[in-house]
Amino acid sequence: MICVKGMKMRTDEMILYKKTGHMDIVTEIAGIESSLTDLQSKDLRDDLSKRLDQAAGRIIEAAYEFGYSGNLWQMLITGIIANNENPYSKSAERRGEVNGSINNAALHDFEIFKELFDFDVASLDQKAGTGCMRLIADYDNPDSAGQVFNKRIRDRIFDLSKELDRAGSVNEFKDRVDEFYKEYGVGKFGLNKAFRVYHDRNDEVIIKPIRNIAHVNLEDLIGYEAAKQKLIDNTEAFVNGRRANNCLLFGAAGTGKSSSIKGIVNRYFDRGLRMIEIYRHQFKDLNEVIAQVKNRNYRFIIYMDDLSFEDFETDYKYLKAVIEGGLEKKPDNILIYATSNRRHLIKESFSDRNDMDDELHASDTVQEKISLSSRFGVTIYFGSPDRKEFNEIVKGLAKRFDIKLSEEELLSEANKWELSHGGLSGRTAQSFIDYLAGRE
Repeated sequence: MICVKGMKMRTDEMILYKKTGHMDIVTEIAGIESSLTDLQSKDLRDDLSKRLDQAAGRIIEAAYEFGYSGNLWQMLITGIIANNENPYSKSAERRGEVNGSINNAALHDFEIFKELFDFDVASLDQKAGTGCMRLIADYDNPDSAGQVFNKRIRDRIFDLSKELDRAGSVNEFKDRVDEFYKEYGVGKFGLNKAFRVYHDRNDEVIIKPIRNIAHVNLEDLIGYEAAKQKLIDNTEAFVNGRRANNCLLFGAAGTGKSSSIKGIVNRYFDRGLRMIEIYRHQFKDLNEVIAQVKNRNYRFIIYMDDLSFEDFETDYKYLKAVIEGGLEKKPDNILIYATSNRRHLIKESFSDRNDMDDELHASDTVQEKISLSSRFGVTIYFGSPDRKEFNEIVKGLAKRFDIKLSEEELLSEANKWELSHGGLSGRTAQSFIDYLAGRE
């Protein structure tokens, strides 16, 4: 690391990276450093020392939140760079190195970042009469997973920090950042795989990462090979930029529909696939969600679990308009994947047929009810397993979890279990194996 003895108060000169998460902490410490001189009064020095202790406390809070360790000053700055979504970083995630005037603006900001990054933050202790900055410069964090980032994301930021530490010039510093943006992306969409939709205090639609998504692998799902392959083929075409379809996975409960979609996102995350889970009451937000992601360099699956409607509900019309039929074409980087226990998503009853006698255009009513499911170009059926298939699922799961029972005893107990726990399904098999694993 190049140890700079002092740093100028230049954070307010930032062009692109000014408005971001922890930049206020960096600005505070830079301001304290520029104010510390040998000519200060004791009261002023005491005030600056107190502010420095408080800033150190905020950095430690960030370390707990994000899982940072080592040189927290450098990790904080690296995290700012990795997470800031601005015109330059979003362009760099698509093409790497960016040319034009915006490149000069970025170079200006990276010159300031490198000066901050190379500053020996521990040297502030001697000037301020504190001991907190030495702690910040070499911090051992036992809770390395963090509350916001998972370990994989934390490790990527840690590796970038090491690369930036080795950069000998501003241009080399910028090149390291460009490589990071191109390989991993930037901000929440670059560093996370799954998201949910919320409203903030101003009722604005915001997309937040899901921090602890279940890490399901498609290989973990035993059976349904043809169904899974159909889903894989469609997703493979999508991530490769070819034509692909919206998918509806339907069939019996507990057969692996939702797990298959989670497995798809886990498999293709490193190739730019992301998932946004949206609930039925949020369909009115679909257009805003699409507007926020349509120009990003990722492929998004909008995921709707357990999708169905009663015959008196009309929320499905929002979904119909988004899938197909609105004036604005659905972006090429967005597909909709839904699961349902019903093939036709809107409930129908025998009374509907009786009502047809009273309608002048009865066929129009029927078409209205089935038109939603017909707008999913690919439909994939997940049926309940028969006894033989159920036994194969049980045996496969038992092997994976190292259950110490003979095959005869295992299947005998499994067949007793399913009679009182929901019948033949993959979910029932998993609950049985969880029971055995917990007992052992």
